[in-house]
Amino acid sequence: MAASAAALRHLAPLGARLARLPLQGRAAGRLLQQQQQRRGIRLSAPAAIQVTVRDALNQALDEELERDERVFLLGEEVAQYDGAYKISRGLWKKYGDKRVIDTPISEMGFTGIAVGAAMAGLRPVCEFMTFNFSMQAIDQVINSAAKTCYMSAGSIAVPIVFRGPNGASAGVAAQHSQCFAAWYGHCPGLKVVSPWSSEDAKGLLKASIRDDNPVVMLENELLYGVPFEMSEQAQSKDFVVPIGKAKIERQGTHVTLVSHSRPVGHCLEAAAVLAKEGVECEVINLRTIRPMDIETVEASVVKTNHLVTVEGGWPQFGVGAEICARIMEGSAFNYLDAPAVRVTGADVPMPYAKILEDNCLPQVKDIIFAVKKTLNI
Repeated sequence: MAASAAALRHLAPLGARLARLPLQGRAAGRLLQQQQQRRGIRLSAPAAIQVTVRDALNQALDEELERDERVFLLGEEVAQYDGAYKISRGLWKKYGDKRVIDTPISEMGFTGIAVGAAMAGLRPVCEFMTFNFSMQAIDQVINSAAKTCYMSAGSIAVPIVFRGPNGASAGVAAQHSQCFAAWYGHCPGLKVVSPWSSEDAKGLLKASIRDDNPVVMLENELLYGVPFEMSEQAQSKDFVVPIGKAKIERQGTHVTLVSHSRPVGHCLEAAAVLAKEGVECEVINLRTIRPMDIETVEASVVKTNHLVTVEGGWPQFGVGAEICARIMEGSAFNYLDAPAVRVTGADVPMPYAKILEDNCLPQVKDIIFAVKKTLNI
């Protein structure tokens, strides 16, 4: 008995160890696991591992560059410097100058090159060092990429991904701190995704690269170094997150919180605080801005009868405004027990001073206040 107990103690962490194996070693590890299961030894499920958003994006790019020779990455400092945020770390050394391309500081120029390459049958990933710089290339994104499929009666596809950090960072003032979710979400012909966790980042980037339409992927610089649990399923090379499908991050019954990108984390923090006061919040991570999964939001509102939207962008014509309008126009409006409430960034250009910057962005306390307002408590 003592020997059997010692053997079981040795085998119990096997699932966790398998999750940490390199991809090439997992097949042998799984074979060993299957053999032990046939002998009647039950093992615990493989444990999730911690992966930063930066590494998740790097994995996605690596896997898609390896899977499809038509995929290539271009942008400022993406090659020899490994990317301004190290998202493309190691890819230039692995795939060379033809697949990972450093460009001049000319967004309109290299974006036009990328769009033309997509029209010719390649699958470019066009990185903006920050989406604020995409304004230099917005004619290429909107008039060339987004509209060509429609204007060619579907005969010319433009399978391209525009990606980079979006929204406020820290201490970079008005010209480098705006959220483009509403800007690009406004335009037919584009798909727009906005990840929060590492699984979001990896799965949405892989889905975007494989999509035959132009996709704008709005990342967040402050999330790049944040580790999230990544399941064994998400570690697979076949893992994708479907575009256009939201995820319920936390179940609740009293109020629905809808958000995207970094504010999803703020919503979960607020929900944890409110739970101690007896208020159960349902937190929805939109993941996709366009096409928006309004059905998931409607189903939640029908259950909770209250709605609060949270975003880092400006209030006027924002993502939250669109959600509120869609709820009002649909059948879920009849289930609301109080007006929907929006929590947004302040309606001003971003100040440089830290204390003013903090007060311009939604904080956990603002979400808690909005929930108590809509619940009248």
